[in-house]
Parts: sequence; structure tokens; C-alpha cells
Amino acid sequence: MVEKRTTIRNVNGLHMRPATELVDCASAFASKITLVKKDLSVDAKSMVGVMSLAIACGEEIVLAAEGPDEEEALVALERVLEEMREDE
Repeated sequence: MVEKRTTIRNVNGLHMRPATELVDCASAFASKITLVKKDLSVDAKSMVGVMSLAIACGEEIVLAAEGPDEEEALVALERVLEEMREDE
């Protein structure tokens, strides 16, 4: 299992468009991918789960992946979050 801790920098937080990009990216991998905010953990491949976290700008999250392509999954998800920062 690999994890990456990051802070959401987009002024609008993880709203519908970037959440869709994150879920689509996570869904492309075989690994189990989890998104954690404080003590809440959801399947990063679930739009309902991701949106239920209501992640705002400045909040810290943890992305965790476990499976055959876990490293590649985290790299790709980090890229999605970086592009989200550029949309500020």
C-alpha cells in the first residue's frame, strides 16, 4: 500500500468537475484506491463517496492505493490534483 498526503489548493475545493476527473482517473486502475479526509474514508472510484466528503480549499486529504498498479495510480492521481491547482 502506498499513500500520499496533500492539501487541496483550488479555491473552489474538490467540486463536481475535478471530482469527476479524480474518479475517472481512479477508475482506470485495478488497485483499490481510497480518499481520506480526517476520519472519513471513501472509495475514490465512487463519485457519491468523493462528493460526500465536501473537500474545501485548504483541507488535507490522503490518497491511498493498494494493488498491482498502486504506484502508477498515485502518480496519475497526483497529476490530476496538480492540474486542479492550475485551474485556480
